Amino acid sequence: MKLLCIDTSSKLCSLAILDDNTLTRKLELDNGLTHSQNLMPALEQLLAETNLTLKDIDLLVCDIGPGSFTGIRIGVATVKAFQDSLGITAIGVDSLKTLSLNVKVPGIICSIIDCKNNNCYYGIYKLQDGIYTTLNPAVADSFENCINELKFKYPNQKIIFVGDLNDNFKDIIFENISDYEFSSSNLLDIYNLGIIGLDLYKNKKIQNEILPLYLKKPQAQRQLESKNINIRDMKFEDLNCLNLSEFDDFWNLAILRERTFF
Repeated sequence: MKLLCIDTSSKLCSLAILDDNTLTRKLELDNGLTHSQNLMPALEQLLAETNLTLKDIDLLVCDIGPGSFTGIRIGVATVKAFQDSLGITAIGVDSLKTLSLNVKVPGIICSIIDCKNNNCYYGIYKLQDGIYTTLNPAVADSFENCINELKFKYPNQKIIFVGDLNDNFKDIIFENISDYEFSSSNLLDIYNLGIIGLDLYKNKKIQNEILPLYLKKPQAQRQLESKNINIRDMKFEDLNCLNLSEFDDFWNLAILRERTFF
């Protein structure tokens, strides 16, 4: 089985081809948040280097977040387009679960992604006998609440942290967790993304639809809510308020009046 894996949830644009659980080739671009420009050319390059086409792919695996809101949308939309047009099975995998596979030492694993203002996305996992188990699925909360949960739920246990840890986070860990370790590998590995996707496929845990995993509201929505601005569906009486001068001829009042949702 050939897998195409795509991750655009962070500053890295990562793609990989797997043949079952064997990595055929991967491509990682660190060009900042420019995935809309780089994803398709990178995919064309990857397919050319492996002498494959999209029709050779049996399974699509996509990172659904948490992470960059825009980046996640780009990756998910691309995979959904391939799924719909070519009929390829697609599976979504969350970033924090993927990060947990960076850790190879048995114990409690805390995967973390910084989401600014002393907040983070985090998930808690356990590695035992080679099996990764989810103890606390991905959530968005303050870093202090994350540490408190670890302290009270897993006392006297070693905690292995993996992911995006700034110095402030590390200081809080020093002060509150007596037995801890930082992973030596803290970037999401596209190969691990594929391995999780393949495992979900083999265990028939396939989602009806791949959707972005948004654990908090986008900044634009939060700003609107802070200003008490409400967004609603357009109604028929709103048509006369529209200024359509900047649109092409397709978007005219006659066409809009015929739309069934009015």
